[in-house]
Amino acid sequence: MKEAKHIGSMDARKVSQFDGHTGAIYTLEHAREPHLFYSGSDDRILVEWNLAHPPENRAIAKLPEKAFALKYIPKKQLLLAGNYTGGIHVIDLVQHKEIKLLQLHRTIIFDIQYFPEKEWFFVLAGDGTYSVWTIDGFNLVTNRRLGNYKLRSIDFSEQRNEAAIGCGDGTVHIIDMDTFEEKWILKGHMEGFSVNAVKYHPNGTFLLSGSRDAHLNLWDVDNSYKLTHRIPAHNYAIYSIAFSPDGNLFATSSMDKTVKIWDAKELELLLRISPGIHDGHTNSVNKLMWSNYHNYLLSTGDDRTIKVWEIFEKRSMPPPLE
Repeated sequence: MKEAKHIGSMDARKVSQFDGHTGAIYTLEHAREPHLFYSGSDDRILVEWNLAHPPENRAIAKLPEKAFALKYIPKKQLLLAGNYTGGIHVIDLVQHKEIKLLQLHRTIIFDIQYFPEKEWFFVLAGDGTYSVWTIDGFNLVTNRRLGNYKLRSIDFSEQRNEAAIGCGDGTVHIIDMDTFEEKWILKGHMEGFSVNAVKYHPNGTFLLSGSRDAHLNLWDVDNSYKLTHRIPAHNYAIYSIAFSPDGNLFATSSMDKTVKIWDAKELELLLRISPGIHDGHTNSVNKLMWSNYHNYLLSTGDDRTIKVWEIFEKRSMPPPLE
């Protein structure tokens, strides 16, 4: 990793900060408009925030359990919320109420992602199973077990019709989206160290995975998912990966309280956002979301704050705030 060559070529400015949750925040999610987003927390409150008018917010729902995973479904104006005991709350954002509770799983729901090509959503649970549901009628398509370990993160390759699932045993499973066959089991992280984040590059050429072993792995999708890079990216567990809207950058976050910005082509570190230098997070950074609204990067975690960042090259001034 050529960190010394490029680190410091970019900078970050904290545009705003959202406070209000009374517990650790685990998840962020896009909303119906680019300037809006949702959050889920240990305090069981789902909140909609307004990037255009901070600190404007409104409560969407109060859940009986902690919210670990959120997914917005534009077609139906629904918000799916996965809780601590395996429930998936279906919240109608037009009617402003919960319309259904799906209770197949019995352990923590770590991730929910929507695959629009098939109009399915995937649910990952802490008992080693994942389920697939139709968004029309909420019918169960399949319920599969990968092992006796937590399933932490899922992402899709539309080009290859495949899904990547990060697992608690340190592996990444590649699943065929038609048959649910396990096509590959990727081994490259330390055994027994959970893979907490997986993310395909927007152009589909490679897959990134981040683990509790603090390493960032890059897998060559077109070369049978060959492991090509193993980068010691953080000091402690990596929890989230997010690409910029143009795909040129990606960000990682960690239990080590930092957010790091990387060149997506060269895989080189460009910026470290830390508590002392940038007024960054004071505890674990659990989730990232890169917004289309002014290209803002959002980060959140155990310190109960949501921070909004302007990421820019040092040789250029960031655009003025509205």
